[in-house]
Amino acid sequence: MQKHSKVALGLGIASLLAVSGCIDPADYETTPVEVQTAKGVVTCQLYREKQVVWDEAISIPPGMTIREGDQICVNEGIRRLKK
Repeated sequence: MQKHSKVALGLGIASLLAVSGCIDPADYETTPVEVQTAKGVVTCQLYREKQVVWDEAISIPPGMTIREGDQICVNEGIRRLKK
């Protein structure tokens, strides 16, 4: 690869990283949603209707891990996508 191409590639990657840092998930928040589970209620913060990447638990019942709560919220986002 020529030096000019490497510099252009590097600048392109740096630009993408800089722009991706400007996206604030809070700008896409929905009203929190409560999901009933066998362990109790999980309160989820869902974001965009067509995306579940940021969906997360903001409140979980005792005995549940954050990872479990987050997965429940992603599943709820997916369920809503399929409606």
